[in-house]
Amino acid sequence: MRKYKIIALFLLIVFSLTIADEGKMYLTSSAPSLKIGDNGDKVKDMQQELKNWGYFDGQVDGRFGYDTLRSVLNYQRQYGLKANGVADRTTLLTMGLAELIESGTVNAASKSNISNEQLLARAINGEARGEPFEGQVAVGAVILNRVNNSKFPKTVAGVIYQPGAFTAVSDGQINVPINPKSTVVKAARDALAGWDPTDGCLYYWNPATATSKWIWSRKVRYKVGKHWFGI
Repeated sequence: MRKYKIIALFLLIVFSLTIADEGKMYLTSSAPSLKIGDNGDKVKDMQQELKNWGYFDGQVDGRFGYDTLRSVLNYQRQYGLKANGVADRTTLLTMGLAELIESGTVNAASKSNISNEQLLARAINGEARGEPFEGQVAVGAVILNRVNNSKFPKTVAGVIYQPGAFTAVSDGQINVPINPKSTVVKAARDALAGWDPTDGCLYYWNPATATSKWIWSRKVRYKVGKHWFGI
């Protein structure tokens, strides 16, 4: 009888350990991060983004190996992120892979103008809500001008989520739902369509509240509402 109890106890322990391991695997795979040893389309899309920005010169094969690890580390150091080689939520957002985190699907090449429009509208809402319509378009234009400038990330999401770039991200306003009929949506559409009231500006600030000494070294090229725009 005692023999059977020992066997039953042994089987129970093995079963518990198996369940714990499976649970650990589930939590690891569902976490919004990529790390060395991971494989698949998510890694492949991240490698492509890193390659587009000049951080990765290896093969885009969907395998998170040491070459990919070094690329992620270099990217994180460049953008002032925690340099641990793990592509966590913040790292992926600055790469412009927001959709990867929110929906669990990754295809950087399939991001539509609609998603860019929604994200741009939220940024405009957080940064220029209450400003004249032309001022709202101007803020959207600055974001798009950065996308097209080699000094900044190459996607709308990458620019918006770049650490410390926009107050709307740091204070959470970027997550506020937007009324489809709001002027910020039209402003985002107009900016995406090519309207740039700033004529290529990369920065804007409120002269009444700006505390950065560096921003005052920018050449002012346009003023509207409470914002000044410069290069």
